[in-house]
Amino acid sequence: SEQALAYRPSIVGIADETSLEPLRTALAGSGIEVVAGDVACAAIAAIPVDVVVAGIVGLAGLPAVLAAVEAGQTVALANKESLVSAGGLVTSVARQHGARLIPVDSEHSAVFQCWMGWAHGGAEISDRNSAICDAGDPASIRHICLTASGGPFRDTPLENFTTITPAAAIKHPNWSMGPKISIDSATMMNKGLEVIEAAWLFDLPSSSIDVLVHPQVAIHGMVYFNDGSVIAQLGTADMKTPISYALAWPGRLDWRPEPLDLAALGTLTFQEVDSTRYPCFALARQALESGGGMPTILNAANEVAVDAFLKTQISFMDIADIVAHSLEKTTEIPIDSLEAVMRLDRMARQTAEDACAAAASR
Repeated sequence: SEQALAYRPSIVGIADETSLEPLRTALAGSGIEVVAGDVACAAIAAIPVDVVVAGIVGLAGLPAVLAAVEAGQTVALANKESLVSAGGLVTSVARQHGARLIPVDSEHSAVFQCWMGWAHGGAEISDRNSAICDAGDPASIRHICLTASGGPFRDTPLENFTTITPAAAIKHPNWSMGPKISIDSATMMNKGLEVIEAAWLFDLPSSSIDVLVHPQVAIHGMVYFNDGSVIAQLGTADMKTPISYALAWPGRLDWRPEPLDLAALGTLTFQEVDSTRYPCFALARQALESGGGMPTILNAANEVAVDAFLKTQISFMDIADIVAHSLEKTTEIPIDSLEAVMRLDRMARQTAEDACAAAASR
């Protein structure tokens, strides 16, 4: 309600229908129309505008994303779960209707900017019927690299993982984020989801998407080209930069943030991802490489497990176990429609909820 009153949109839509009346009460007399639910949010996403910002957290954002691409909109995509769970469906519909997907995640924005910069002028790049706004030809690159901070437990001894609390996991060393994405960062599931997202955005296989732990969070993404060149995007850990780029593309907003001070940083370090420390990242890789509905199952199970951890019903280490169990036990179905995606999501959630209940009773 504070944002609505500050910026005075003509209409506000929220996914959570249970919050409709409290929000209406808070905005009473403002002249702002308030709606709630998947259908309402989808209708708003289809209204002709310059840019649709898809920022709903979780799979709840999928109906609105699909509605936006069906309407041929330019979509600034912050809802990575839509591509994780329904990447094939979303990109197919986007191509069919001439929609554009502009990445908002800092790492994907970095790769996009590097790729576009290499092409010397994004607005003039030929359209190859891509579901993103055509970063360039995948044949020109060797691979891309996303960076990760490593989260708050990058240097925590593994034997101490059994005592990790939600309060500790939410304290990210670099970024200010919501509870769910903060936990995903701590487990590095977030980076695994970003690998899946990158595969769909940039039309690349898992083998062409690297991840490096980079504690200084100065470099957000890199593109390795076939001629040996590497182009990297650097910046401060401030989400306003990728958000502003997505809103202003193919231009840039002149908002003059504090520049990155490389001399103050002094040293930039990188290391490979440790799958023992971050089993959720390895599970996401496996789901991408397995294909089909496995990423849908992965995302659903993770959402359930993270919610249970935040409610202190399961331990931090249970999260990966529950996701792995769900990937093994949930029966796949073809995901060729929104209804099919939501059905598989419900099946995976039930499997994960049962596993959470079992873990909580131990």
